[in-house]
Amino acid sequence: MTNKTKLRWGILGAARINERLMPAIVEAPNAELVAVASRRPGAAAQTLAQYAPQQQQVRTYDSLQALLDDPEVDAVYLPLANHEHAEWTLRAIKRGKHVLCEKPMALTVADIETIQAAALRHKVTVMEGFMYRFHPQHDRVQELIRSGLIGEVRSARSSYSFMMRPARIYRLAKSVENGGGAMWDIGCYAIHSARMFFDEPATSVTAIAKYVESGADIATSGIIDFGDGKYAHFDFSFERARRCEYEIIGTKGGIKCHNVWSMPVDVPVVSWWTEEGQLGEERLPVANHFRLEIEHFSACVLNGTAPKLSLEDAKANCQIIVAALQSAATGQLVKLA
Repeated sequence: MTNKTKLRWGILGAARINERLMPAIVEAPNAELVAVASRRPGAAAQTLAQYAPQQQQVRTYDSLQALLDDPEVDAVYLPLANHEHAEWTLRAIKRGKHVLCEKPMALTVADIETIQAAALRHKVTVMEGFMYRFHPQHDRVQELIRSGLIGEVRSARSSYSFMMRPARIYRLAKSVENGGGAMWDIGCYAIHSARMFFDEPATSVTAIAKYVESGADIATSGIIDFGDGKYAHFDFSFERARRCEYEIIGTKGGIKCHNVWSMPVDVPVVSWWTEEGQLGEERLPVANHFRLEIEHFSACVLNGTAPKLSLEDAKANCQIIVAALQSAATGQLVKLA
């Protein structure tokens, strides 16, 4: 693909996240939206008309497989239901498509290992879609940490919550074993962001949860142990006021990111403090992390470079999620190999 300037994208599903991702593909200078598919008759065309009405040349399909069979589609964005991610990622890989799979990549580490092997065999790029990681505010946080401002990182805390709206009730229809609940919807973000500040592998996880009748969790809290007294605390809920922040505490001070999963129009705010009494707050430029994610993935495929979020990272995140779910279900601390 070294002779191409734009990656040709297909979207595999008419999910609500297309409100953000479809315009991002259209706006990215190194991407081109060429196809959209859904199994619901007419849904692909309706989604295209709603979120990208100026894109008259985009093909729409009432079959997911038909899009995968389209030779003019180079890469797919996959926003299907959580329990379908692994199956359709593998189907796309086998058709030679590069895949940006919406989080979570899969519900088991074994499935991600299968995806990893298939991607290597078919020479395609696959990445888990944690769009927030492409917002420049997180690079700024890492810069502050590397500067020595807060000393050695000893703990992190991430919180993500909002009151469940009727449009999202379907997230509680399936049990956690089948990809339902707060963990697979928003908890994976909280765990992913909390892990960002530790180089060491996690050694154990403990968690508690509240469940609804379907077996889905509606609120979960827990601790990831990274050894040597280094801990990451995560907390998320569908029945609390909105919070979307993380805080890192080091030996000399702390840093807080006030709006981790921000919208493109939100002004990012990062604040910090030190033991010496210094206080700081930075308001950073707005940025569309959905578009930045598309630009990054497209550039990786076009230039043959590795994506920022590796499948090793996806496996590490999934391992902790599964361990947290096991801990919440059994009331026991779960050690990681």
